[in-house]
Amino acid sequence: MTRSPGGPTLVAVDLGAESCRVSILQWQGETPRIAMVRRFANSSVDHIAPGLRWDLERIRAELEAALHDCAERAPDGIDGIGVTGWAVDYVRLDAHGQPLAAPYCYRDPRTQPAMAAVHAILPAEQLYARTGVQIQPLNTIYQLYADRLAGNDAALWVNLPESILHWLGAPCIAEFTNATHTALIDPDRRTWCDAIFSALDLNRAAAPELVAPGTVLGPLRNDLRSLSAFSGTQIIAPACHDTASAIAGIPGSDRPWVYISSGTWSLVGMLQPQALKTAEACAAKFTNLGAADGQILFHRSIVGMWLLQQCRKTWAPQRSWPIEELIDESRRVSAPEALLDLDDPAFVSPGNMPTRINAQRTGRGLARLPESPGAAPHYAALIFHSLAARYAEALREITKLTGSHPEKICIVGGGSRNAFLNDLTSAATGRPVVACVQESSTLGNFAVQCAALASPRGIAAPQEIAGYAAKLASAEVSG
Repeated sequence: MTRSPGGPTLVAVDLGAESCRVSILQWQGETPRIAMVRRFANSSVDHIAPGLRWDLERIRAELEAALHDCAERAPDGIDGIGVTGWAVDYVRLDAHGQPLAAPYCYRDPRTQPAMAAVHAILPAEQLYARTGVQIQPLNTIYQLYADRLAGNDAALWVNLPESILHWLGAPCIAEFTNATHTALIDPDRRTWCDAIFSALDLNRAAAPELVAPGTVLGPLRNDLRSLSAFSGTQIIAPACHDTASAIAGIPGSDRPWVYISSGTWSLVGMLQPQALKTAEACAAKFTNLGAADGQILFHRSIVGMWLLQQCRKTWAPQRSWPIEELIDESRRVSAPEALLDLDDPAFVSPGNMPTRINAQRTGRGLARLPESPGAAPHYAALIFHSLAARYAEALREITKLTGSHPEKICIVGGGSRNAFLNDLTSAATGRPVVACVQESSTLGNFAVQCAALASPRGIAAPQEIAGYAAKLASAEVSG
């Protein structure tokens, strides 16, 4: 394989709950160029099997087509491929490594009774003290316990991004940053927490082997290797958790900073050298997840653009509101007289969001907003002002819990392009806001892959990840 003098040619697969994308990194001399090869919509469905599921067969078909497109774009060869995605959801595999069923979506209500059953054995405070993971019904631990209650816990399971790596030809593994979101990891020892498996009588043998972010896993499956572009391609586990990859894609700074990963969810946090598992952090609903460079992502999860996504979905049959137009119109709306409580559990599930927003307002003695599409800018303004205020509150909590005093805010994800929300956030927090690369998880995916291939041990070194992230931040992006 002929490698460009600038760096390796790579493919990044980024799975999202709303959309998935496949991108390619190529070089023109020393200049990196990133092109999106394919983007396709994604959503949970309820017609494949009982419950809310992901259409894994369709996702694979889209990815297969995208990989063939990548092969055509890179006739001189592709050096590596890595996969990131949302955490917590997983696939059960049969003895031949094939899915036993379409994987459940984290929004399926089966976790509610499982969560209660788990906490009857391991109270939430004890569980947090072991793992440092925010107590949320979507965590893998509750999904696995739901399987146990249903008598379906014997088969090997693998988280969704790693399941795609396995489909590509890699062994079944659990990449550390993604595994931390299961609430089954000891973040200090960086191992599965056997005591939790034992206490809950979960099948420890069904858990895959842990690997570090940036581990080279071997070649692609035979039929893909038959394509000349993939003849020497290595499968790489980047930071498989998309948030970890997104933060890895932020160019480093020698001054303390806060990140906001702004998408369907908003994640507000700081990198920390070790997990902070105090009772105060638990009460404030902060989580401790693995970072690509060996540190800990200490952040608070806040419902984000999900609210507006669901509003737009409700209005779509009558009027399709382009997000850019809606942001522009929301600037012209007066600041709301009261903000939303974004921690309201009613906002988590899909459905008619304008009605749910009004239910909260009327419950607090506020007037209803019209639920017609014409009122969309008022809903957008209310959501944006509420998010900015909640970000400021989270920043105050971070300062109190960590003793750090961050000087700026780096925003990644789709929300980084929302200039109005960025302005509101800067005003609410009193800090400058830096809008980083929108597809930062793709950039971080590539940075970890580059570092992995540069390592003689086949495992990415933290300093190499940072160096490649800085280099790729100047990449020309298209598609």
